[in-house]
Amino acid sequence: MVTERHQQPAAAGKVAAFNLTEAGFGDRPDLDDDGRERRTGTLVTASAHIITAVIGSGVLSLAWAIAQLGWVIGPVVLVAFSVITWFCSSLLADCYRAPDPVHGKRNYTYGQAVRAYLGVSKYRLCSLAQYINLVGVTIGYTITTAISMGYASSSRILSSLTPISFASVSGITTARSSHVSRCAIKRSNCFHRNGHSADCEASNTTNMIIFAGIQIMLSQLPNFHKLWWLSIVAAVMSLAYSSIGLGLSIAKIAGGVHARTTLTGATVGVDVSATEKIWKTFQSLGDIAFAYSYSNVLIEIQDTLRSSPPENAVMKKASFIGVSTTTMFYMLCGVLGYAAFGNQAPGNFLTGFGFYDPFWLIDVGNVCIAVHLIGAYQVFCQPIYQFVEAWARDRWPDSGFLNAERVVRVPLAGDFPLSPFRLVWRTAYVVLTSLVAMIFPFFNDFLGLIGAVSFWPLTVYFPVQMYMAQAKTRRFSPTWTWMNVLSFSCLVVSLLAAAGSVQGLIKDLKGYKPFKVS
Repeated sequence: MVTERHQQPAAAGKVAAFNLTEAGFGDRPDLDDDGRERRTGTLVTASAHIITAVIGSGVLSLAWAIAQLGWVIGPVVLVAFSVITWFCSSLLADCYRAPDPVHGKRNYTYGQAVRAYLGVSKYRLCSLAQYINLVGVTIGYTITTAISMGYASSSRILSSLTPISFASVSGITTARSSHVSRCAIKRSNCFHRNGHSADCEASNTTNMIIFAGIQIMLSQLPNFHKLWWLSIVAAVMSLAYSSIGLGLSIAKIAGGVHARTTLTGATVGVDVSATEKIWKTFQSLGDIAFAYSYSNVLIEIQDTLRSSPPENAVMKKASFIGVSTTTMFYMLCGVLGYAAFGNQAPGNFLTGFGFYDPFWLIDVGNVCIAVHLIGAYQVFCQPIYQFVEAWARDRWPDSGFLNAERVVRVPLAGDFPLSPFRLVWRTAYVVLTSLVAMIFPFFNDFLGLIGAVSFWPLTVYFPVQMYMAQAKTRRFSPTWTWMNVLSFSCLVVSLLAAAGSVQGLIKDLKGYKPFKVS
């Protein structure tokens, strides 16, 4: 059965909440000072949100990043990024309310905080940086999930088949760091047949198509809160595959296999050329920056906290707990991963064939990656969906195509709201990001580029600028000077990381044939 209805303006709830406060209901025990339902978040819940937001697919490339930097510089850079992230998060916590950090008006999103403190022009720049980051993340997740889907499938196949004749595997020879960008199905078969040192490559296009189909279906849900269970499952999966990778690294070290490691990482003339050493060092900075990217959601996490004690004070403690816990975990994964694989550490230590056995445990880890990123993709693309849909309805308020919605009764699933506009627009977005992923299926390079592009503006620049605007910091004062030195230094790091990642993409594209289906 199909029925039609028209969507109500999304802003109606916000207006009603604001009017409640103005009407004198702000002291109701079930409402906060902004008229919304009373928030119940605590230090524990905020810390948990931060940990689950930070720990993600970025952990998979840390062993490779440490391998490029070595025993001395690698851990130092990891700690430096964590300290900068924690410090700037503390500045951002004071910007949840404006103009006063304790009694001011609430900002519900990162963008609203930027607009409140820095004005409309900076708000537009912030929005541009956020949406570029969100699009990049969804493309990166498409690449990573396709690789893991292939590996999980291959290990199940190999555990049940006797030796058979496999199709020949063709491809090109690229830098070792880009090996993780091929589909692991044929690679695993090839390794099993020809040995672990064989040069085995295959396409991951088929798995990207499957992943896109899943996302098209999930994207048709009009309200993301209906997928709350998916976020919980994704968080559990993230911790699971990170722990599996850590455990496998420890087991490899305990097994007596001693990989070659050095104080300065990959050795010039042995592992890489002098030029490759420079570019890969820059790229590793982007990979580490990507692992710490959570500023986008910090304000939203803070908006879940109860108002007493003050949200900014609780959020600063939560940021310290969350970032320090994550850093300890990252240090273990990066350092132990480097100890296990040495200077030849793969770009993704669960799908880069750093591990071959036990197949069942690696299978579980890659299934966890796939499940996590299927859910995480929706988390990151929802703001893009909502922005475009709100803009379109505001631009053409009387359009029947934009506002019409049909309720379709689906067997075993009940009523399902289906919007023609949502179906066309969200499907187009998923298809477009999947096409880009098929053209640039290079895990390390793409993660490094995303981290480089988002780190300076979202993690450093805007929090620093908002803090100085709130504190009314005088130009050329000591605080103003060192804050700008910090911001400029991080800008240089981001530019170097972006240059290294772009160079890696250009190198990997030479001779690569996109859209090849396995």
